[in-house]
Amino acid sequence: MKIRYIDFIDQTFNFPSEEFSIKNNFLEFHGIPLINLINKYGTPLKFTFLPKISKNIQQAKKWFKKAIQYNNYKKKYTYCYCTKSSHFAFILEEALKNNVSIETSYAYDIDIVKNLYKKGKTKKNIEVICNGFKTKNYIENISELINNGFYNTIPILDNVDELEQLNLVINYPFKLGIRIASEEEPKFEFYTSRLGIGYKDIIVFYLNKIKNNPKVELKMLHFFINTGIKDTAYYWNELFKCLQIYAQLKKISPELDILNIGGGFPIKTSMSFKYNYEYMTNEIVYQIHKFCKEENIEEPNIYTEFGTYTVGESGGIIYQILDQKKQNDREKWNIIDSSFMTTLPDTWAISQRFIMMAINRWNDSYERVFLGGLTCDSEDYYNSEQHINAIYLPCFRTTTPLYIGFFNTGAYQDTISGYGGVHHCLIPQPIHILINYDEQQRFVYKLFRRSQEANEILKILGY
Repeated sequence: MKIRYIDFIDQTFNFPSEEFSIKNNFLEFHGIPLINLINKYGTPLKFTFLPKISKNIQQAKKWFKKAIQYNNYKKKYTYCYCTKSSHFAFILEEALKNNVSIETSYAYDIDIVKNLYKKGKTKKNIEVICNGFKTKNYIENISELINNGFYNTIPILDNVDELEQLNLVINYPFKLGIRIASEEEPKFEFYTSRLGIGYKDIIVFYLNKIKNNPKVELKMLHFFINTGIKDTAYYWNELFKCLQIYAQLKKISPELDILNIGGGFPIKTSMSFKYNYEYMTNEIVYQIHKFCKEENIEEPNIYTEFGTYTVGESGGIIYQILDQKKQNDREKWNIIDSSFMTTLPDTWAISQRFIMMAINRWNDSYERVFLGGLTCDSEDYYNSEQHINAIYLPCFRTTTPLYIGFFNTGAYQDTISGYGGVHHCLIPQPIHILINYDEQQRFVYKLFRRSQEANEILKILGY
């Protein structure tokens, strides 16, 4: 009878995998000896493995390059990084090593671009795609960027009023994009995205406001589906509607030559994750090529804005199980030394899954448990792992510590939780470590931020 935790994982999943392996009874992530991190820095511990960012970017570029060659596609592919998924300097600097464009969402993103330029991490010819609703300070920052020589900055109109505001403050001819307000899936509470301009309004708006404006050059049509790039009738239907608008615009606007299909590549959220990236990439290129040929129009350059795909799989967080509470005959609660609501807020907000496994004690017997956080909030728990409603971990023992890791957590969690700020029940921000390779491909660890202390939190609160 197989009762060890390692037997359970081996029977349930394809293990070991590209990311995970076991060495000396300890879990390793991309070869990183996680127990060494724990011994050196303690828990809770957040880490970012920077090489995974470049690896994912290069992999996506290879898929699109292959699809373009296979389909005899005449135009190019551009990879944009969606900054809102993670704004950290070390993330942007790693992404920029791979010749990517940047997509922004708010005024302060422009300050990041200017800072990267001052540090010599980019040049003025960097392409900046400015999405989102344009507040007054966002408009001013975009205009400042363009007026100072960042001519590859492309504001994407979220509504028709933004063009006049931009026109007033930008001193030179500038490029422009239009975002389509796509229709949401039927299960959504609303039918049309609040972002962008409606299908029926785009052509009229172009004819009335853009076509005869010598200062503006329409370069990009922007399209994004909130549920991501999936092989579903809904996704292909929305893509075809977008292509129909593109074809109509292209016939009256020759300078239009970019179709931005937004983000949406998924990442591994469980050990049983399956997604055919190469097929989806090829199918997208094929469908655009086929449609343009039927419409007798020139193919567009294809842009994507991958955020979660870029940084998600680079991140992880490690907790120690502090105690186990038996609340009734059937439920055992393992209490972590932090909070899910403050370190992995998507587990609470949208029941997001992440890959979760024990770090140590893989040869021990296992048990079914629930995971609870430290806050005095009934919603601070995690049970959305792939094992139905509960989680299986090595049996809790008061004499031997148990460590668990959540992986592929690198996107959105920090900004949503308010990195370095005040968290629910004043649970402190954990220590944050950056992991990279040196010239000999050995792991290098760098302390990015220490664990939050009480005086830091009280200062924010005015004490």
